[in-house]
Amino acid sequence: MLSWLADQKIEEAMRKGEFDDLPGKGKPLELEDLSHVPAELRSAYKVMKHANLIPEELSLRQEMLTLTDLIAACQHDGERRELRKRLDEKTLRLNMLAAQQDWNSNPSYGRYESNIRRKLTGL
Repeated sequence: MLSWLADQKIEEAMRKGEFDDLPGKGKPLELEDLSHVPAELRSAYKVMKHANLIPEELSLRQEMLTLTDLIAACQHDGERRELRKRLDEKTLRLNMLAAQQDWNSNPSYGRYESNIRRKLTGL
């Protein structure tokens, strides 16, 4: 009964043209890959991301995962070298941040460290 009512309200709004001027109309949806974020933290991550409050460490990890995937799919040697260079730079920056924050003593990081290393190295 409730889903029928919701469908009726949506159809009514469509007839009135209430959805005609929404931002992004006619553009593909931007789907997010949140596989790098533990399931229990995804909602908080999305809220923080939309508020532009994502810590640099999380952004770096996402970029590193993307670069790792690109390297695996890359067939051009020059491009692969450039991608590896960018991955090395991101890895160095993440290591510098980790040293500054002493992540190794943080119990949260310890729980996810092996998963992060496995994801980044592909092992």
